[in-house]
Amino acid sequence: MSNVVRRDADIPALGRLNEIHPRLESLYKDLHAHPELAFTETRTAGVVADGLARLGFRVTTGVGGTGVVGVLDNGEGPRVLLRADFDALPMREQTGLDYASAVTGTGSDGKQVPVMHACGHDMHVACLLGALDLLAGAHESWSGTLVAVFQPAEELGSGAQAMVDDGLFEKAGTPDVVLGQHVAPIPAGMIGCHPGPALAATDALRVRMFGRGAHGSRPETAIDPVVMAAATVMRLQTVVSREIAGGDTAVVTVGALNAGTKDNVIPDEAELQLNIRTYTPEVRATVLNAITRIVNAEATAAGAEQAPEIAPLDTFPVLVNDPAAVERTTEALRAHFGEHTILDTGPGTGSEDCGIFATASGAPLCYWYFGGTDPEVFAAAEKKGTVGRDIPSNHSPRFAPLINPTLANGVQAMTVAALAWLTPR
Repeated sequence: MSNVVRRDADIPALGRLNEIHPRLESLYKDLHAHPELAFTETRTAGVVADGLARLGFRVTTGVGGTGVVGVLDNGEGPRVLLRADFDALPMREQTGLDYASAVTGTGSDGKQVPVMHACGHDMHVACLLGALDLLAGAHESWSGTLVAVFQPAEELGSGAQAMVDDGLFEKAGTPDVVLGQHVAPIPAGMIGCHPGPALAATDALRVRMFGRGAHGSRPETAIDPVVMAAATVMRLQTVVSREIAGGDTAVVTVGALNAGTKDNVIPDEAELQLNIRTYTPEVRATVLNAITRIVNAEATAAGAEQAPEIAPLDTFPVLVNDPAAVERTTEALRAHFGEHTILDTGPGTGSEDCGIFATASGAPLCYWYFGGTDPEVFAAAEKKGTVGRDIPSNHSPRFAPLINPTLANGVQAMTVAALAWLTPR
């Protein structure tokens, strides 16, 4: 691979990117082919720990379960935390790539499930290891301390907190800034960052609704939980449209409805799984209260003899980018990549737990997206108005970033961002 780096003369640390790029590409493909579910990322953690050790970092493994932390002291200066997540999703890959995953793992219910890096965490790991390689090899050009955090279980929203609870900052020191990035289905070469609340809070709920089972031919002897659940699903669609102000943002999704085993058997219960996205505590409280009210009201209306159960599955806090940190970081990115490549993408309804490292330490956060889609393919889809249909997004079984130039861009972005905070020599 040649000429993957931009303006390497401006930033000496980037001068070795062409040299290390083939190795990073091989690493990315290896990680993609060997995904692991949340808190089971032992192989990935081993690869990361070995890579950090080769670069001269002080390595601590098993932080928060399977998390890995590397620290590189290089004189007086700021302590800069660079974060990547490394868990995968329980999905069957449909990309058709020659390095596609054929791996299975054990899901939370104990069953074997296919596993895929459908969110780009393998790209995050490769980019961060590449940036650390470049920074460690150019230690004469900066001063300070690098703290590299490779986090498990982002998909559950609990990995960052697990690392904090396990003494991350006692082990690695309290950072002066937290930097993170995420590959996204926008054109490769583009970077998106938004100051303030940038990603939504998430609440995931499991709702069990109880009826009375009977033969399908005698519904009069049953309390049908399927009808109860179906009515609940429809009523939940009114929460956002009728209880949330037009200027506020909320999303309520019923991602799963499970009930019954046979056509002529009315089951005893039905289960719903809900996903809620909000930005403010007030809207969050309104949505959660409305869901509780509707679920219980529909059960009562159906004559249920047992109250529903509503239990949390996982939760993510709102990710808030520090405006000053965003300005400082994106100024450096803009100087390197070009004015037209940096976008304010506005607040997104996705969720991330990277912000926990910032709130728990009191450090400012800058978290951005970098493009992973072929620009020509994206432009063609945009022209046809079919971006949502033709461009696979994160969590799609067809999602796979275009390796080149995405990988090189991600390495450069993390390197440039880190140098914006480290003391130059």
